[in-house]
Amino acid sequence: MELFVDIVGWIGSIALTIAYVMISRNKITAQTYLYQGLNLLGSVCLIINSTYYGAYPSTALNIVWVGIGIFALYNIAKIKKNETVPGSES
Repeated sequence: MELFVDIVGWIGSIALTIAYVMISRNKITAQTYLYQGLNLLGSVCLIINSTYYGAYPSTALNIVWVGIGIFALYNIAKIKKNETVPGSES
């Protein structure tokens, strides 16, 4: 089980690093599914890892990060929906 949790933690770290590098190099923006998806994946993986190892401050931070990511994805979806619905401009 420990090896699995370690692998999940590394996947999370890699996902967050990729997101950060891509946004820092202007390859993506924060208003993309890719950026927010990488952040969500990374945070969920790190929640699993940090909870397993009892690193509860990191767990709490990543729970907040997931909440931010879900809210951002909701807003992105809402904006995309309004862009594609004819007559949605007010």
